[in-house]
Amino acid sequence: MKILFVHQNFPGQFLHLAPALAARGHDVTALTDQKNDRPSNVRVLKYKTPDEVTCSQPFAKAYAEHVERGYMAARGARALRDRHGYVPDVIFGHSGWGETLFLREIWPDAKLLVYAELIYRTRGHDIGFDPEATGNLDWSRFNTVARTGHLAMGILQCDAALSPTRYQAESFPAELQSKITTVHDGIDTDLMRPDAEASFTLPNGNVLKAGDEVLTYVSRSLEPYRGFHVLMRALPDVMAARPNAQVVMIGGDGTSYGGKPRDAKTWKAKLLAETEGRLDLERIHFLGRVKYHDYRRVLQVGRVHCYLTYPFVLSWSLTEAMSAGAYIVGSDTAPVQELIRDGQNGRLVDFFDQKALSAALIRGLEGDPEAERIRAAARQTITDGYDLKRHSLPRLIDWVESFGPQD
Repeated sequence: MKILFVHQNFPGQFLHLAPALAARGHDVTALTDQKNDRPSNVRVLKYKTPDEVTCSQPFAKAYAEHVERGYMAARGARALRDRHGYVPDVIFGHSGWGETLFLREIWPDAKLLVYAELIYRTRGHDIGFDPEATGNLDWSRFNTVARTGHLAMGILQCDAALSPTRYQAESFPAELQSKITTVHDGIDTDLMRPDAEASFTLPNGNVLKAGDEVLTYVSRSLEPYRGFHVLMRALPDVMAARPNAQVVMIGGDGTSYGGKPRDAKTWKAKLLAETEGRLDLERIHFLGRVKYHDYRRVLQVGRVHCYLTYPFVLSWSLTEAMSAGAYIVGSDTAPVQELIRDGQNGRLVDFFDQKALSAALIRGLEGDPEAERIRAAARQTITDGYDLKRHSLPRLIDWVESFGPQD
């Protein structure tokens, strides 16, 4: 088959799938934004980056930006068709930025598949979940409606869709869910595994080793969507109770999903000011964003890994921490409940219950007698159902190939 992947930040979720399909003899090409310079194992072609969209109405602007990107992707696709005679059998694109909106018009006979990561909802998910980080609730809901238009169109237009978790698939309206298959992107459990010999050198030169009293936290950005504010407020009690504990945090200082705080430049600055004098900053290590090797080592040396999230997209970091055999203390929000069963393969606490979080973290750091069983069960969860080579990748390959020309 000729398979075209479309993703503004390719390879993105197609990191393993695209080269695996190429290795099976398919003609695989990717179409991406011209500013994307991420390495790829398959041929990559680029469309022109959309110009900035100007629009006086902010809700219309959100939709217009996705339409504009869809138009630029379609222009690139049209050039592939008209100048090079390229006609794919299957198109597989991420619907999150509007890139798939017009591809049906370029290649009407191709099967159109979309990666349906999540559709936003005005109630019951992230909007209004956290009063502290919620501004004008009506405005937030209006904006959410505006941001769902291109996502709904993506599902309506496609032949089939893929979501990585049940929670994410079920975020879409019931009448659209029949098109969606749930298969996780997959975790390389051979690489992300427990390592009793693991070590990590901190910026101050101190070396952490597997078995040390280390609390880890990972997020793309240090922000409320991933419970950074809740953890920071729990840390004074945790660090007072565990005077030898080291806290290692990975994540940028900006925001990836929510807004900035109203009274500080960043959430990190806000929470450091709020907890000033109650934290031993010599034992808290903010690493920013790190390379994958360092990230893996941090997870492997941790005694406890804290993962908190709004009802939202599940982070790869949770599944990778579980694969590394981490002792997880997580929020009892729906995305986490899909993987973690309290007391079996992790510990769950109410997202907003600071005292319960502190107690659970202290319990894990001081040496929960159930820790080894829980760690092993966490890894087993991933190896049994989320393993890249043995489960996810074969299922993803079969799914894509099922839409090719039939003999």
